[in-house]
Amino acid sequence: MDIVQEHLPREVPKTVLRIFISFVFVLFVLLADMRLTYLYQDKLIVFLTNSMETIQITRKENYAIVALNRGKVNAIDHGMVKELKAVLKEIAEDDAISGMVMTGKPHFFSAGLDVIELYGYDKAEIASFFEDFASLHLDMVKFEKPFVCAVTGHSPAGGCVLAMTADYRIMAEGGNYSIGLNEVAVNIQISQSLVNGYGFWLGTGRANSYILEGKLLSSQEALDSGLIQEIAPLEEVLPSAEKKLRQYLGTDSSIFRSTKQKLRNSWFEGLSKDPKMDSDEANEMWWRPDIRAKMKGFIESLQKK
Repeated sequence: MDIVQEHLPREVPKTVLRIFISFVFVLFVLLADMRLTYLYQDKLIVFLTNSMETIQITRKENYAIVALNRGKVNAIDHGMVKELKAVLKEIAEDDAISGMVMTGKPHFFSAGLDVIELYGYDKAEIASFFEDFASLHLDMVKFEKPFVCAVTGHSPAGGCVLAMTADYRIMAEGGNYSIGLNEVAVNIQISQSLVNGYGFWLGTGRANSYILEGKLLSSQEALDSGLIQEIAPLEEVLPSAEKKLRQYLGTDSSIFRSTKQKLRNSWFEGLSKDPKMDSDEANEMWWRPDIRAKMKGFIESLQKK
């Protein structure tokens, strides 16, 4: 207090001083509540939105890195879905962000849906989750800006649902990493939108065969089938993804968006017009007693590992 008063004119009333100090305190509280951290390193500005529990956003130059950050394996729950929807909307509407890279943690891009948690949801909660997850997938498929996915390890089921929406996927090599839509194998109903999307990348015949088998692909198999476009050592996956994104960003943005839409027209035509239609089907299957019993056995096997 003495230090502050020493630098103020003596005629300033104490009441004004109290108001000033109160204002500074309120401002500090507001900034702390926002929980935004700025880190400066050379010319790079890293912007972490710490208020999010499952996502970290790093702002670089004219693009953003969206990192999944939930637990050890990035299992997808409703909280992550809601945060991803919010982040995607923000990036899509921000003219200062021209594209994005989505990445995960070392060895796990995402282990898919958190079936252990989802199994405990009540009917309203699981219905809301499936609807939001279907809506998120549609938003990602229709995302107009350049989008590269750094698949940093395992990416089965729900992880693949996210990754397959990118324009280009780079996956970590070796490590017994796997990717694919194996929903049938774990007793989860797959939507028509996902079937069509898988066929867009793999071809209809191969996609049908792999989906029915619940097949998970190694990095090399995924590359050979067209599900991913490049493999790299784990430590080079994210830098390579950023390099690819910068290549895309070097093109005219309006031409890129228009071309992307043309390339995806056949995919768009196969998308569900209403995400609730897909979610209702998944929700109905979720509560069938025989499916619940199989899912319980699957969860018990996971908990023993």
